[in-house]
Amino acid sequence: MEQRPAHSKADAWFFVDEKLDRSGWHPLIQDMYAYWQLIAPAGGLPGRQHFDPLHISPLMSRVWMLDVVRPEMRFRYRLAGTREVQTLGLDPTGKWFDEVHPAFLRNPGIAERYLRTVEAGVPTYRHGNVMFVHDKYHQLVQNLVLPFAKDGRTVDMLMILSVLFRSNGTVV
Repeated sequence: MEQRPAHSKADAWFFVDEKLDRSGWHPLIQDMYAYWQLIAPAGGLPGRQHFDPLHISPLMSRVWMLDVVRPEMRFRYRLAGTREVQTLGLDPTGKWFDEVHPAFLRNPGIAERYLRTVEAGVPTYRHGNVMFVHDKYHQLVQNLVLPFAKDGRTVDMLMILSVLFRSNGTVV
């Protein structure tokens, strides 16, 4: 699958397909991807109606969801897990993504990833430097952006799982 640079070569994001080597993914990221595949209906994308947070309860503190607001193609926080709220220092639920994270508008590579995930209806993965303002001790991130579509085709929500790391490599 094609690679799209998000910031620098070390921070590249990738579309996820069956050929992508996922052996370096954190186990929580692997679990989330496996769950998303499991709930996807044949030939389509899963919708919010297919998702049951109880099935991934150990992951939910790291999950955040964005509503895709059309036609302006903006993103609004639907939910932010407790670990995400803790590291951001605020609860962004209900707020516009670009207002919580001004870097989203300043860095076209960041916005491109989210927009391309919506347009293509294909998950994306990234491992690299933290791009948004988080606790100063959180330096690196692995995250997975998963498209959801109520009708199985038109992406109306993104679900993201982020695993943050300190500079010494330990998981936050």
